[in-house]
Amino acid sequence: MKRNSAVALLCAMLAAASAGAQGTPPAGEPTGCPRAMEVTQAHLLGFWRADFGGRAPGATLLLEKHPEYALSVSGAINRGGERGQLTGDVEDGEFSLEESTNGINIAATWIGDVVEGSCGREIRGSWKAEGDSREFQFVLRKQ
Repeated sequence: MKRNSAVALLCAMLAAASAGAQGTPPAGEPTGCPRAMEVTQAHLLGFWRADFGGRAPGATLLLEKHPEYALSVSGAINRGGERGQLTGDVEDGEFSLEESTNGINIAATWIGDVVEGSCGREIRGSWKAEGDSREFQFVLRKQ
């Protein structure tokens, strides 16, 4: 009887390992493929890569739970060694983010939309620095 229990345990462990190898998200990460309008703060958490059309360099973003606002994110951006702080949210597929270089003033704004069919892993929109009339298109992809 002990051998059957050991075999059953081994089978359960192999099934769990196989599920993990097939891309099952870690505990606490949203599952399934949400429609753009269903994307929430939880889908935004993690590392993102930003590419700007016609503007270099790209940037790396880390979005985490906002310490004060449950439905928002905060985090950091690294653009070619220049670092800043971020805060924003997503609602009904509409994404907004504010960027600051000093933690007080807004240096740039990101306004975009979650791409339908991307499972909340791609956002496209425009980035605009404060005091500059130009806008640059961005694509954010979750890493």
